[in-house]
Amino acid sequence: MKFAFIGAGSLQFTTSCMRDLLTFEAFKDAEFALMDTNAENLKNITHVCEKIAEVMECPRVKITPTTDRIEALKGADGVLCTVFNGDVDIWRHEIEIPKKYGVDINVGDTRSVSGIFRALRNIPLMLYICADIEKYCPNAVFLNYTNPMAMLCGAMQKHSNVEVTGLCHSVQGTVKMLAEWLEIPKEEIVYKCMGVNHQAFYTVLKHKGKDLYPLLREKLKDEEFYNKEIVRNEMFLKLGYYVTESSGHNSEYNQWFRKRPDLIEKYCTHGTNWNPGEYAFSLNLRLDRKANTKKQYDEFLEKGIDKEKSIEYAANIFNARLGDGKPFVFNGNVLNHGSIPNLPYDACVEVPVVADFMGFKTTIAGNLPEHLAILVNTTARIENLVVEAAMKKSKEMVYEAVYMDPLSSAVLSLDEIRNMCDEIFEKNVDYLGDYK
Repeated sequence: MKFAFIGAGSLQFTTSCMRDLLTFEAFKDAEFALMDTNAENLKNITHVCEKIAEVMECPRVKITPTTDRIEALKGADGVLCTVFNGDVDIWRHEIEIPKKYGVDINVGDTRSVSGIFRALRNIPLMLYICADIEKYCPNAVFLNYTNPMAMLCGAMQKHSNVEVTGLCHSVQGTVKMLAEWLEIPKEEIVYKCMGVNHQAFYTVLKHKGKDLYPLLREKLKDEEFYNKEIVRNEMFLKLGYYVTESSGHNSEYNQWFRKRPDLIEKYCTHGTNWNPGEYAFSLNLRLDRKANTKKQYDEFLEKGIDKEKSIEYAANIFNARLGDGKPFVFNGNVLNHGSIPNLPYDACVEVPVVADFMGFKTTIAGNLPEHLAILVNTTARIENLVVEAAMKKSKEMVYEAVYMDPLSSAVLSLDEIRNMCDEIFEKNVDYLGDYK
């Protein structure tokens, strides 16, 4: 087997996914083609992956570093993508320019105005990668970890012939968090999660047949637990269902928490999990990571390599598709096609999916509760519009998408939104070219 890691310098995902793959018998003599455009990062991640193969006692593993995407993809059975087109130097403008207009973004990688422009930069790159897969490894299984997940996967699923789905650890990560809060083994929790990436809700959350939501409501009367995830906990207490992804992310995706400084202070500043109110923390963190990349790799090795599988889905999916064929159920990003009837038919949704030798089978998740469907429909329709805007290179469609963004529209007039977008377009000209 051959696995191509595109954007292999991503320490978190490359190391966890390679180690996880090596826990399966089918992949203990696989080739790992590590591709990254940054030669220094490539050198560092290659060294780390060699250590992983050693610790996992897989001497037959072949590790092939390259800066050439085509070389990495030739003959690959599986492809895993963690690219980021634009890096922090461009991304920062999509935080700082909205901030100047009063739109206070926290993370800026999934939706609202910053996520929209990140999608516009990355959709062409993802489609280039898909074109290379179609040419050099047409039967490969492609797993994407790059954000904004729904818009990128939607574009690839609509405009390529590649077998691709997108993965995020927020679904299983949130279950793990809630299990710890409620002091229940996570393996004993039964759940159904549905919606769109980073805005999916647990419509079922049970332990031994008993609904866990009443117990969670009681737990959140304790300020220690309420303060861990203030935005998400507030959403749960008012909307009745728990949402995936962190409070920092979710504070951007609606009109309730970041439209005024007093609301940012109340809901977005004092959480005890990673939940900074000011984007400057996020920006400085990313700049620090960029400046101290070698240090991160060294610290990873100093901690020692854990042989246990992570919570990531990728290795289990590859095993189901390419290994022993044991079916695996995961929350994947796929075209809706009726899985959630009260969301757009052609939206990219995050729902339970079954992987096996035959491919990916999307389950029928059912309707979202109607009030949640209103919120998620807004998100899904904006994301569909952004994909269309990217394909047509339509500046007007981009304006229209940001006009409808809940956070931007809660703060700005239509003219102000248009002016804000024009400034961001200017900073992205080398990546976007001539939008009309």
